[in-house]
Amino acid sequence: MRLLTFMARRFVAGDCLSEAVTQVRRLNAQGIKATLDNLGEECQNREQALAARDEYVRMLGRIAEEKLDCNVSLKLTQFGLSLDEAFCRENLFRVLDEARKFGNFVRIDMEGSQYTQKTLDFFRQAKAYYPKVGIVIQAMLRRSENDIAELVKEGACVRLCKGAYKEPPALAYPDKKDVNTAYDRLAAMLAGAPNPAFATHDDERIAAAAAQAARAGLARDRFEFQMLYGLRSRRWRELVAQGHVVRIYTPYGTHWFPYYYRRIRERKENLLFVLRNLFD
Repeated sequence: MRLLTFMARRFVAGDCLSEAVTQVRRLNAQGIKATLDNLGEECQNREQALAARDEYVRMLGRIAEEKLDCNVSLKLTQFGLSLDEAFCRENLFRVLDEARKFGNFVRIDMEGSQYTQKTLDFFRQAKAYYPKVGIVIQAMLRRSENDIAELVKEGACVRLCKGAYKEPPALAYPDKKDVNTAYDRLAAMLAGAPNPAFATHDDERIAAAAAQAARAGLARDRFEFQMLYGLRSRRWRELVAQGHVVRIYTPYGTHWFPYYYRRIRERKENLLFVLRNLFD
């Protein structure tokens, strides 16, 4: 428990929005963009979902007030997806209305496979309502190649990650090598999409994505590398110095325990990777 607390304090930007904003300012001062995320998943009641919605409304207002180079990322289960889909949609669209007011961008995060199709459906509804919306696709899922192909045709802004959820082999590649191969294949497909985001801490994946973007004629300011707050900060600065756009996923809030415990419990390599890079 003490180790988990120590790790979480390093990789969470604070308990409240003001503390997270301070960290975003520090990132921006280094030429690094940010994505704010208020930690929380699978709300248990409507009151929790409404509180999450209101926090994102405040978040977007604070970003504009502080003139931060920062957007937001949210999870639909935090907004009530598993409680009532119509209610969740209302909450999401309230946040989109606030984003529209400030011209900011909203990323809808991907969760476990039981929510994949619903999340894609919500994304498409959101994008029709407010175009500055993006989605996340997990390379580990076997369905992702078809999803990416459709999203590229639609001109969607996609963030590609490996995926941190424990999934059955029928739905996801269980072997790390296969996940890496899928990631590179999907990154090549995304090189033809508008403003793709490659979320990885893996140097081989970074090099492959950069090469694929170059082959596709994508200028360095037309795609992003995204990493987690507190992890591999030297690498962030190296990429910025090379002319790449770097955005750091910056979570905050008091609900850090389920966020980290679930990821470490489900995939042991997550813990090993963090420990190897703890003092980077």
